[in-house]
Amino acid sequence: MRRKLLLKPGQPERLHIQLLHFKQKYNWDCGISCVLMVLPKRQRQHLLKNFVKICKKEGFYGSTWTIDLCYLLKRYGINHVYYTVTLGVHPGYRGNSFYNNILTKDESRINRRFETAKSDGVVIERASVTCATILDHLINGPVIVLTNARLLNCDVCKLNKISTELRKCIPWPISYQGHFIVLCGYDLNSRKVYYRNPSFADRVCIMSVETLEEARKSYGTDEDVILVYT
Repeated sequence: MRRKLLLKPGQPERLHIQLLHFKQKYNWDCGISCVLMVLPKRQRQHLLKNFVKICKKEGFYGSTWTIDLCYLLKRYGINHVYYTVTLGVHPGYRGNSFYNNILTKDESRINRRFETAKSDGVVIERASVTCATILDHLINGPVIVLTNARLLNCDVCKLNKISTELRKCIPWPISYQGHFIVLCGYDLNSRKVYYRNPSFADRVCIMSVETLEEARKSYGTDEDVILVYT
């Protein structure tokens, strides 16, 4: 028998944050779609209207890293904290089939953003965040998580592993596919987590805590988590 998740005293047993869903348009903008889901209406409309201009100005048109999403949230005044176990680009990703094509283009930019994050007002903590900490936070706002999309599934819609839309864009087979999702709730009794997957149309997906832990701690994610305060 699985044990019930134990969070802080006073934490509700069930929580669901209502978010406006955004489906990604390309094979690289899942993270930006997640940011759109957590932005207030005015900021969201501004980003949608100026999407290409802003992406190019930020330097990530064509590929995004977690640090890029933090700079985008900072641009729109959204309080957040970024947790990761690796500051900068992990040297072990050279030779990884997923990162190979983008490292040459992005590595210097990403490392530079990490170096200037503190002076730019972007809060980064080098730490591995527990699942309990993530679920505790949801009472304050949603959480953007980098996952291995190959390990995602949904108990409700039964769309296992990865959407057909993303499959078209990925060299197959591939062991790791970095993909951002937004956590938007949980059910402590059933040990389930609610999330929105930008590769799908409007829906709330549900997976077990165990699936979340495997997907977000897969090699390649750096256990990247953005706690958003709304």
